[in-house]
Amino acid sequence: MIRVKLLLVFVFAAVFLIACFDSKPEKFVIRTSKTYEASVFRQQCAICHGSEGEGKKLHDGTVVPNLREGEFKMKTEGEIYKQISEGGNGMTPFRGILSERELRLMTNFVHRDLRGH
Repeated sequence: MIRVKLLLVFVFAAVFLIACFDSKPEKFVIRTSKTYEASVFRQQCAICHGSEGEGKKLHDGTVVPNLREGEFKMKTEGEIYKQISEGGNGMTPFRGILSERELRLMTNFVHRDLRGH
């Protein structure tokens, strides 16, 4: 009986330790987020970048980049800000659409939440 109890304690301790050391961060979910930035993303960005920033191919063959992975994940905050505000490479410039505060918020949103930096 004592062996069974010890075995159960050991099993529960092992499960607990595995759960504690699972360092894989949870993916930020835009769809369920109530943040202002997620709302702006859903309104302004999801049409091209996809509902979760995963990128997609448009009907004309244009490939819209994944904001979470790939080469664009390594962009600096300054490069992200420039891309959002000035556009380019097929992207609409948002300088006249979003306020300066919103441009900064979206830069941080992409860099921190979508890319995990």
